Amino acid sequence: MEQIRAEQLTLGYGRKEVVKDVDLTVRKGEFLSIIGPSGVGKSTLLMGINATTSILGGHLNVLGCDVASIRHGDLKNLRSRVGVIFQSFNLVSRLSVLDNIASGMLHRRPLLSAIFKHYSSQQYDEIYEYMKVVGIEDEALSRCDRLSGGQKQRVAIARAIAQHPEIILADEPISSLDPVSARSVLETLRNANEKYGITVVANLHQLDYAREYCSRVIGMNAGRIVYDGSPGNLCQTTVNRIYCCAKKEREEQIVRHYPFSPAAASAA
Repeated sequence: MEQIRAEQLTLGYGRKEVVKDVDLTVRKGEFLSIIGPSGVGKSTLLMGINATTSILGGHLNVLGCDVASIRHGDLKNLRSRVGVIFQSFNLVSRLSVLDNIASGMLHRRPLLSAIFKHYSSQQYDEIYEYMKVVGIEDEALSRCDRLSGGQKQRVAIARAIAQHPEIILADEPISSLDPVSARSVLETLRNANEKYGITVVANLHQLDYAREYCSRVIGMNAGRIVYDGSPGNLCQTTVNRIYCCAKKEREEQIVRHYPFSPAAASAA
């Protein structure tokens, strides 16, 4: 079943086009990574799926909603069905692990219960299940500002799962983590993908991790998709096209805008 469909999609800010003429289909239950160098539109594409980036052209349908024409009430409902995990964690530092995870349930809990942090026995059981899924149950009552970066990211994943999303968008979830923590976080995302059938779309810089953990890889360069397929079919020639062309394009931009720069001199 299709959950995301983009056709000739162009996204940007103001009049600046960042993602250009993208065609993309994502089916339920996929674990998809978007790879490519910085500045090629990976985060813009991800946030476009969450309807936080302007659509400048084409069509985007997410979970049956036409994002270009969606209204406020429907937009709120769509975002409740799409969990987002950020590089900076976006946790409430002074709250416990338990309370941060419970915040993912806000849209389906009574207001007073949320304000006074009152949880039913069923909600406690549910929160504990999510803590076990991400391996953070031993820190349930710890304040989040006392956790390591890897632990914080696992709390963020558990909070996203508590939202009961159909899709999780992970924007550079491991870029600030050491290799051991990075693997732990990716294994946690894969576990959520397999256990709950949640579709995961993650931006990754690390090509080896994309090959190891993801079922499908999207390679981006200069705002366009230049590869879409299995990690096993990602050969060195394709990798060079994704990464090396971006470097050449940046150098050409420097030459056009700063003709007397060192890059311009070397290009000459």
